[in-house]
This record gives sequence, C-alpha cells and structure tokens, in this order.
Amino acid sequence: MTDPAAEIILHNYPQSPVAEKARVAFGIKGLAWRNVEIPRLAPKPMLTKLTGGYRRTPVMQIGADIYCDSACIIRELERRFPSPTFFPTKDAGLMWALSRWTDGAFFDLGVKIVLGSAGDALPQDFAQDRGRLYFGPDWAKGLKAANAALPHLATQARSPLGWINAQLADGRAFLLGDAPAAIDVQVYCVVWFLRGRWDKAPAFLSEFPDLERWAANIEAIGHGTVSKMTPEAAIERATACTPDMTEASDPQDPQGLRPGMRVTVHPDVDGGEQPVTGTVLRSSADTIVLCREEADVGKIAVHFPRAGYRVDPDT
Repeated sequence: MTDPAAEIILHNYPQSPVAEKARVAFGIKGLAWRNVEIPRLAPKPMLTKLTGGYRRTPVMQIGADIYCDSACIIRELERRFPSPTFFPTKDAGLMWALSRWTDGAFFDLGVKIVLGSAGDALPQDFAQDRGRLYFGPDWAKGLKAANAALPHLATQARSPLGWINAQLADGRAFLLGDAPAAIDVQVYCVVWFLRGRWDKAPAFLSEFPDLERWAANIEAIGHGTVSKMTPEAAIERATACTPDMTEASDPQDPQGLRPGMRVTVHPDVDGGEQPVTGTVLRSSADTIVLCREEADVGKIAVHFPRAGYRVDPDT
C-alpha cells in the first residue's frame, strides 16, 4: 500500500503546456499520481494556501513538501525515482542548460503565437492575465503586435523546429536516442501547445515529419497512472504530514544564504503573483527550500529553482 506521505500530487489544469511537461515526466517514470485540478486564472486560494503566494502551473506536492516550477519538479522526480532516468546520456549539464532556452525564449515564442493568433477571440480576463506575464504592463498593445507579427513569429519558430527535425532525421525515437529524456519533455510541451491551440499548426508542422513522428512517440508514453483528488484533500494531506526540515548551507552562495534567514522568493519576470516569504532551510546552486507556517496547516516546505527566480533577504 502506498504511503500517503509519499504520494505524488500535481496541482494543474488540463490546458497547461507546462503541466503537460510534468504529466509526461510522470509517464516516463511510470509513476502513479493524484490529479488536483486548479483554476486557470487567479485567485487560486487552495493552491496559494500551500505555496504561500506562488500561483503558476504546475505545482507538485508530496506530503507537506511543495515543489514550484517544472524544473524543480523534474529534479525532485529524478532524485526520488532515478530509474528510468531523465538523463540517459552523459549530457545532463547540457540538457539543463538547454532547458533555459526551452523554458524561456522558445516557450515564450510559442505562447506569443498562440495568444497572438487568437486575437479578439481571446477572453478578456485570460488576455489580461497572460498578456501581462508575456507582454508586460502594456499587454493589450503587445497582443495586437503579436497578432500583426504572426508571420514573423512563425518564422522564428520554424528555424528551431527545423533543427529539432534534423536531430531526429536518422530515425531515432527520441532526441538523444532510444530512451526519452528531460530534453524531450521540455521541447514537447511547446509543440503540444502549438498543436492544440493554434489553428495553423497542422499545416505549419507538416514540414517536419520526423518531429511529428517524435511527438507521436512522446504522446504514446502517456501520463502514468492518474487518479483524482480534491484541493481540500490535498490540504488535509499537507496538514497531516511533516515536511523535510533538513537544514544545509552552501558556503559558495553569492548571497550568503544560510538556514534561518528570512527571505522572499519570486520569479524574476513579474507575472503579478505575490512573493513567497519564509525562512531558509537549505539552498544550493540549483534549488532553495523555504519553511513557512500556514494557519490550520502547520509547517510547509516550499521548493524553488534558483535559475529564473529572485531571492531577496529581508532587511
């Protein structure tokens, strides 16, 4: 019988491309997990009760440990479930470096194509929320510009998709060979998003037959074994569990972070979410873990990547 404290819970919604990345990652590992569906737009009170303010999708929960950002999720899944690995070759460092592009400029390009192609059909509340995240404060102007610039944006996507297609041209099943890797899910989520939300995607992607064959291979992996869970049950799980309270210092940390310091953490691109405040439990070049107290829940450990996130010590 599965230990409830070790059960994987994913807070997400079906249309999220980043959540699809996590769902396929579960499939690669062959994992069973619980699905908590969250709203697409803020407020998300049941989620932020666990995260302390972070509202992006997805968030993984294991007991009273909360993992924010897909990079943090992939890293923790590899630590807990090393086989089959997300890193079947000796290129783990290169894959993490490439993820800064797949999760950054490449993903943003896909979002701009999807949002720009929707034009005036995009619901106003969704346009405002996502527009601010990807186009800044003057989001309405940015959306109009993206709509006008669709041919240019498609051109910018065409080149990297061609490179990926060339990587697969020797008939390999996945980007690095016969086994799926982290880089496959990191690239796939953008292709999945374009295929599902851009009406021109079928014709556009038909130029890349090996990429389409590869995408079918990824889709065939599935999402592991999924069962539903309510947000209330997820909060009850956190309440009943104790987080990993291990403390550790990084003597090379440029900010001099150490256990017990009170800090705030937030993405380094302003998406309008509330910074998460807590005390440092441990930090490294790759992750930081905060301890925070939540009324009616107790202690929660919230995990963030360091790359792409800003940590501000309280003064």
